[in-house]
Amino acid sequence: MRPAPITAAPLIPARPSLPALREAAAGCRACPLWERGTQTVFGEGPRGARILLVGEQPGDDEDRTGRPFTGPAGRLLDRALEQAGLERSEIYLTNAVKHFKWEPRGKRRIHARPVAREVAACKPWLEAEIRVVKPQVIVCLGATAAQALLGRGFKVTGRRGELIPSTIAPFLLATVHPASILRAPDSETRRRETERFVEDLRRAAAAGRTRPAAAI
Repeated sequence: MRPAPITAAPLIPARPSLPALREAAAGCRACPLWERGTQTVFGEGPRGARILLVGEQPGDDEDRTGRPFTGPAGRLLDRALEQAGLERSEIYLTNAVKHFKWEPRGKRRIHARPVAREVAACKPWLEAEIRVVKPQVIVCLGATAAQALLGRGFKVTGRRGELIPSTIAPFLLATVHPASILRAPDSETRRRETERFVEDLRRAAAAGRTRPAAAI
């Protein structure tokens, strides 16, 4: 019999609040990523935010600042939020994995995608954040975030921009991670992909202003 996977579940406070969760997560050792990350990068934003954005993991900038979405992808996200009529200060921003996973390349630290067991180890933090914030809409940015909440078989390409009723929030919506837009091969592709991304955020914003009769 395989041993049960190690997760952060035992570290979740009995009476969770965002400050209590952030303090507890600072000492998380549920997976080996803490050994290479500078610090835990926990979510930030108001309790009661109508929209909660989930990315994959912190990047190099976020690992150094200790805040989510502060690097180039975060700056693109800020511009897209503004175009979608959303204020960053009114949104809760977090990641599926709270430590930066990287590989050395010369003097640079290059992003490495977290594996399933690392996402699973960190999932109790994300679930606790969702329970405390109680968002109307969860926006999953990229495949890692979407599969953490919607299952490993979920394909963003097939259901991008769809409002999906859920038991953890009235709606989930999956779209691309802004970092993927930055990797587009040319400026025209980046422009088109940014427009699509903004439209996805507008759809989430509209859903955040409504309250469905029931969630499934």
